[in-house]
Amino acid sequence: MPAGNGRRRRWPLWAALVAVVLVLSCGVPAALLVGGFRDAGGGEPSPSASVTENPTTVAARQVAERIKAQLDKQSAALLGGDRAGFLEIAQPAAHKDLRGRYAALRALKVTRWEGHPSGLPTTAARPGEWRLPVEFRYCFVLPQCQTSPVVIETRWRDGAQPRLLALGRSKTSPYVVGRMNGQPGNLPWELSELVSAVGKRTMVATTPAYRHRLPGLLKRAEAAAKVADSYTATGAAPDRYRIFYAGPKEWKRWYGGEQPSWGAGYAINVGGGHYEIVLGPESFEYGPYLDELLRHELAHAASLPEKDYTDESTWWLTEGLAEQAGADGRPVRRYEGLAETRRLVRGDWNGKLDTLSPDHDTSDERVAGSYGIAYLAVRYLVDRFGEERVLAFVKAVVHDLRIPRQTSEEIFDEKWADLHKACVAYIRSAVR
Repeated sequence: MPAGNGRRRRWPLWAALVAVVLVLSCGVPAALLVGGFRDAGGGEPSPSASVTENPTTVAARQVAERIKAQLDKQSAALLGGDRAGFLEIAQPAAHKDLRGRYAALRALKVTRWEGHPSGLPTTAARPGEWRLPVEFRYCFVLPQCQTSPVVIETRWRDGAQPRLLALGRSKTSPYVVGRMNGQPGNLPWELSELVSAVGKRTMVATTPAYRHRLPGLLKRAEAAAKVADSYTATGAAPDRYRIFYAGPKEWKRWYGGEQPSWGAGYAINVGGGHYEIVLGPESFEYGPYLDELLRHELAHAASLPEKDYTDESTWWLTEGLAEQAGADGRPVRRYEGLAETRRLVRGDWNGKLDTLSPDHDTSDERVAGSYGIAYLAVRYLVDRFGEERVLAFVKAVVHDLRIPRQTSEEIFDEKWADLHKACVAYIRSAVR
C-alpha cells in the first residue's frame, strides 16, 4: 500500500430505525367492546376493562428491574475507580473479561457510563438464567459529552441481586435503535489493553506495545484538530477527537476488522455524534504524510452528520472535502496523488462525479485517482465560492439529504448541470 495512494475506507452509515410493536389481546368480555370499551352506561372506561398482563412478561420485567439496579452499582464503581465494586455484580468466571474492560475504560478517561436493559430478558437454557441485551452509553474525557451507545448481549443468574454470568462483545448489527445500518463490532476497549494521552482537542490511544508513539501522535493530532475544526458543516466541532493507533493484530479486529486493502485509516461512527479515528499499522511509516492523514480523518469527524446516510453518489463531496483539509492549502501541483489522478482522468473516467466511489477490491492506483478527482472538484468549488458556501452545500447535500441539483442554485447561484460541467473542465485542465 504505497503512501499517498487510496488509504481510506467507507464508513458505516447510521440513520433512524423505527420499531413498531403490535400488542394483541383476547378474551375481552363482549360488554366491554360496545361503544369503544365503555361500560354499559356509556360512561368512561371501567377499570375492570384493563387486560391482565401476561405473567411471563411481568416476571421478565421484574428481572430487568433487578438487573438495572446491578448495572447502576457497576456504573458507579467504574466512575469511582472501584475495581472490586465493578467486579462484584459478576460471577468469578466473568471477572477476567471485566478486569480488562475496566482497565481499558479507565485508561480512556471514561466520564459517563450507563447501562440500560434493551427490551426484556428471555429465559436461557438453564433454569433461573436469563439473556438480556444491554445498551451501554458512555463518554470519554468530558463529563458532559453526548453519550455514545453500544448494545451488548449479557447473561444473568436471577436472584434478589442478579449475578452477571457473561458479557458479550458488540457485534455488527442492523438492529440497534437509532441506526439503520447497525453498530460497529468489537470496540477497542472490549478487546485490548489500552493506554492514552489527552490534549486540548484530542485523545489518542493505543496498546502498551506502542506507548512510545503517544507523545508524538498527540502533538500531531492537536495540530490536525486546529485544521479540522474549521470544517464543521453545522458550526459545532466535536468535543474531543478520539484517535486510536492500531497495530497489525488490532487493525484486523477493531470495529469488525473489515478494511479494504488500500486503507491506511478511517473514521467510524460510534453514535452520539462521535466518529472515532483509526490509524493503520503502517501509518507511522508515512513520515509527513501522517499529518495529512490525520487532517483528512479528523475533517470527516468534524463534517459528517450524526446520523449517517447511504448515498454513495456524494462520496466525491465528503472525500473531496477531507482531501481539501488534508492538503491544508498547498498548491494543486503538490497534491501527492496527482500522477494517479492524471492517469484516471486521461483513461476511462466517465466524467461523472457521482460514480467515483471505489470498492474494497479496487486497485490502489484507481483509488488514488478517485480521491484526486474528488479533491480537485472540491478545490474548484472552494477556490471559486469560498469554504463557507461549500460547507453550506455539504450540509444541504450530506446532512439534509438534498440532491445537488436541488440546492446548487440556492447556494452557488448556478445550475448544478452547469457547475458540474465546470468542475469537470477544471479537473481535466489541472492534470494536463
